[in-house]
Amino acid sequence: MNTPLEHLMAATPSSASQSGLARQFSRRSVLRGGLGALAASAVGVPLLSACGGSSSSGNSKELSFWNFYGPSDDQGPQSKWFVDTVDEWNKNNDVKVKLRYIPGKDYLNGTTLQTAFQSGQGPDIFLISPGDFLRYYNGGVLQDLGSALSDDAKKDYLPGLLEARSVDGKVYGLPMEIEPLAMYYSEAAFESAGLSEGDLPKTWDQTLAVAQKLTNSKRYGVMFETAPGYYQNFTWYPFMWQGNGNAIKDGKSAFDSPAAVQALKFWGDTIKTKVAPRKALGDGGGDVVSNLGSGAAAMQQSGIWAVSDLRTKAKNFKYGIIPLPTPAGGQAATDLGGWAFVANSKGANPEAAAKFIAWALGSTDAAGVERQRQWNTVVKTNLPPRKSVQEAADAKGAFADGALKKYVTEIAPTGKPEPRFPPEVYQPIADAIQACQLNGSDPAKAAADAAQKIDTFLKTYQGAPIS
Repeated sequence: MNTPLEHLMAATPSSASQSGLARQFSRRSVLRGGLGALAASAVGVPLLSACGGSSSSGNSKELSFWNFYGPSDDQGPQSKWFVDTVDEWNKNNDVKVKLRYIPGKDYLNGTTLQTAFQSGQGPDIFLISPGDFLRYYNGGVLQDLGSALSDDAKKDYLPGLLEARSVDGKVYGLPMEIEPLAMYYSEAAFESAGLSEGDLPKTWDQTLAVAQKLTNSKRYGVMFETAPGYYQNFTWYPFMWQGNGNAIKDGKSAFDSPAAVQALKFWGDTIKTKVAPRKALGDGGGDVVSNLGSGAAAMQQSGIWAVSDLRTKAKNFKYGIIPLPTPAGGQAATDLGGWAFVANSKGANPEAAAKFIAWALGSTDAAGVERQRQWNTVVKTNLPPRKSVQEAADAKGAFADGALKKYVTEIAPTGKPEPRFPPEVYQPIADAIQACQLNGSDPAKAAADAAQKIDTFLKTYQGAPIS
């Protein structure tokens, strides 16, 4: 018998709006097509500049765990989950884990982690996104977690999720969540501008027009991330995909395409027409509480995590979500991100680090499933990456209504995996986004310049498969 969440994904066309997640999301494999499809290789050498040669002189009985959740100053639910998880491990194991909190803006877009590895002082355990996987794998510092993972744990993950963090069948990271993107909007902002649900934009042109009506001296109509980094790339990719574009195809750059050009232009137009800010408040474009919730923006692109942020930090704020608007003739798309725990293969005790990760995220006993249910649907809002956790969340009605139901039924089924690009592919794309969004550069030239740099790199690339 299907669980409610499985039934959501197993819908017939007539009931898809009420029950879409299981077949569309789980069975079709959320990361299918993003795994190992491309290996561009020649006679070059793998990238080692970020972390090659890193080693640790740390304590083999105390493992450092760098993260951007806890223990944080606000001691919120997400921080507490990390603290409690580590405390539970430490009670029952001789090798202890010690958390080190790094603010999100420094971890996501800063160089704290990279600098540590360059100096040979990388942490034993840390978090990485799919977009930064190859930096550390090609740098030779990711530990194979396979020996610590049971077969039951591997089978419990949704199809494709482990493969996205694998090379040659070896698993190098355990995902803790799946995070699709959507557009959030303020009900009060729409009401004050005389707009209704019928005005919610479905296309890029409608987004610009509605944003113009929502913009006033105290509020921007729409917001996208403007700070350069992996997160900005992650949030921009869906707009390229909506036009059937990709950064790489058949071992060569495909970035110089109409799809990429129009996506670069759209983001630039939001700044050019002054309906979007040049800089976000708080922790950036993903921080809905500081921007949308404060009234500084009327619409804001962000991820599923914003549901829990608003629930805990802006309880009375009324909002809705819609799928990301598409270009004329385009197709719906979103990006399926999600952080993973990884272990430093050159750390003080890689085997113990792998065991901690497998226990924290991969345990299949009741306590392990509940720990993951709490993370994905109570202290934070994500789509669970494991079948057993989905079933447990369904039993509690986690996706039965509201914004989370909309994520399940309408948004996640259009998702594609966050690409895993090495820095030499990611950076030209980031530069093109920044140039067009903030500096008014010509999108066609920016796309062509980025494509040339990517192609030059791919000719000598000899790292793990790019996907």
